[in-house]
Amino acid sequence: MIKRFLSLGLFTATSLFAQDGSSWDIIQSEILDQNCTIGCHVQGSSFADQSDLILTEDIAYEQLVNALPHNSAALSDGLLRVGTQGLSSLYSSFLWEKINANSHEHFYTDHPFYGSIMPLGMPYLTNGELAFIKEWILSGAPEEGQVVDSLLLSDTTRFELPLFEAPQVPENGMQFQIGPFEISSGLDREFFYYMPVESDVDIFINRIEIVMRSGSHHFIAYTFQENMPSIFYPNPYEIRDIRDENGNYIQENMIQMAFHQFGAGTQWPRMDYHFPPGVALRLNPDLGFDMNSHYVNFSDTTMIAEVFLNLHTSQPEDVVKEAKLLVMNNNDIELPPNQVTTLEKTFWVDNMYSEPISIFQLFSHAHQHMVEFRVYVEGGEQDGELIYIAYDWEHPPILELNPPLILSKLFSNFSNALFITWI
Repeated sequence: MIKRFLSLGLFTATSLFAQDGSSWDIIQSEILDQNCTIGCHVQGSSFADQSDLILTEDIAYEQLVNALPHNSAALSDGLLRVGTQGLSSLYSSFLWEKINANSHEHFYTDHPFYGSIMPLGMPYLTNGELAFIKEWILSGAPEEGQVVDSLLLSDTTRFELPLFEAPQVPENGMQFQIGPFEISSGLDREFFYYMPVESDVDIFINRIEIVMRSGSHHFIAYTFQENMPSIFYPNPYEIRDIRDENGNYIQENMIQMAFHQFGAGTQWPRMDYHFPPGVALRLNPDLGFDMNSHYVNFSDTTMIAEVFLNLHTSQPEDVVKEAKLLVMNNNDIELPPNQVTTLEKTFWVDNMYSEPISIFQLFSHAHQHMVEFRVYVEGGEQDGELIYIAYDWEHPPILELNPPLILSKLFSNFSNALFITWI
């Protein structure tokens, strides 16, 4: 592939740059090739697989223009990756939502399920690059023709994140903090960090807040199963990296994983979930939390990472119903090479609970080869109904059900299908 480069030309009344190719050619060579295809949106990469988006020169235009987004929240909102209707398409183009760093607060506040602003782990696009893409979309996003003045690219300033602010400590509850800690350039770092809970009685959680500095892949606060031998409890407040500097697993730091029990977590930079009124999740403080943080740094500088977990609590007498964690895992996975594999598993309610259960939140977790995840109800009045779907393994949607989904042991169960491609 021959890259096209802008060359500095004579000053004219309209532009400082020679513009021999189309505006789309400039977007490809000067923006996408320099920011998006360096190890990410290229054939065979995990990021291209999870987003179903390749941005190399041979296919980028077809992948973007008038194409449906892979992100299920953006798809539900009626967005295209890039529309061709000019002004009406600007804010209905998922690409613009994903790169417009100047609308950082809007992006994470109003669209918490759209993932992260791109490019991930690298500097934001310059204001000139953003202006160029914006004008191209306003001009109908054509593949041919010079519709944008390349002078815009001379603005190399970038949006700068405001100072990261920790969430306020809950009035009733507790705050946990990990970091600040460093993620070296080019490093994919995941670790555990055990934190005891300072309480003599069970705690009842009615709200969970998680706030992380940018660059996080996921955060999970695990508790432990009651039967975990005391000898396996890790030392508190010590980082236990999962991999060494050569990328090899450190087995002694992973022993506790056999006894982990999910407590709270998210793959989104911010999460703020309120349980229904009168409902709270009971947790045994003697177990503590084994925090699992995963950050990715694709930039050429050291990244500062930090995680806050706020647990807001209720008084026991105010709890009408206790929430339970319903974790359904499929660990029986075998993936033949070079083909799409469909895995299905049914979870019978009567094997788990003696009474009907009310489901008020659903979310999924899979890894990079997952391309589609579905959950159906079997039995009862909702037999065969699709109640959850995810296309994005890295930022799966969090579905809140109001009214809740009622599953009876006599009539209903869960069935899920996980579509995975392995190459």
